[in-house]
Amino acid sequence: MAYEKLLKEITKIALEKEIKLGSIQVIDSVHTVADVNVEKDERRQKGGKPPRDGSARWGVSLQDPVGKATTVVKDEKGRKRKERLYFYGYKEHVSMNAQTGLITSLRPSPGSAYDGHFLPSLTESDLEQGIPVGIVAADRGYDGGENHEFLREKGIASAIHLNSHRTQKKDKNEEIWVKLKESRSYQRGIRERGKIEGKFGEMKKHHGFGRCRYLGLLCYAIQGYLTAIAVNLKRIVKLLTGVGLKGPRRSCLWAT
Repeated sequence: MAYEKLLKEITKIALEKEIKLGSIQVIDSVHTVADVNVEKDERRQKGGKPPRDGSARWGVSLQDPVGKATTVVKDEKGRKRKERLYFYGYKEHVSMNAQTGLITSLRPSPGSAYDGHFLPSLTESDLEQGIPVGIVAADRGYDGGENHEFLREKGIASAIHLNSHRTQKKDKNEEIWVKLKESRSYQRGIRERGKIEGKFGEMKKHHGFGRCRYLGLLCYAIQGYLTAIAVNLKRIVKLLTGVGLKGPRRSCLWAT
């Protein structure tokens, strides 16, 4: 897709301008609600008409600290309980460089897609661009053996947030996961992982990425790339000029 090439070209420009990308990549997904009135659409379909957006799917939204999409509600007696939160739409699977805050790779999908399946593809895309990937950080939704093995084969340290059963279940593999959890690279990646939530907030608050502008997966993909390009361009200006950044001001490099 031309938009994917454009996003990669912007990363290339950042490297040419001597913006130093760090070794930690954070991978996560952000959901976008389809441009569909679900109740009206259900009535349409009962009347024999096709769905307004045939590519959109139901998925689980907002993740809490333990990786489960829930919200706390009270019943009629005032007792609290957790309920899952759902959305109808799409997901954008994102790889972001933790040091610069630049989005480097994207993969769009229907809302029902399993996040863990996209880690290899996103990482491969980053490596192809010459990004110095040394650590990949991700939440518990990516904690599958195949992802850890993929990173090991690539010589990349895993900072995928481990599910509790990895270290609490007494078996012959427990020591492997305990060592990973105690490793310096794992701890570094876990500390950086939360940065991507701020990027998702920016995409939704300032660029309307909370809701699809058009219908269909292809159009959603275009919206995702254009949104990533916009936030990256703003970020590059900040990195080059120092405007809006904490710490000492950098000299402007646009004229170099």
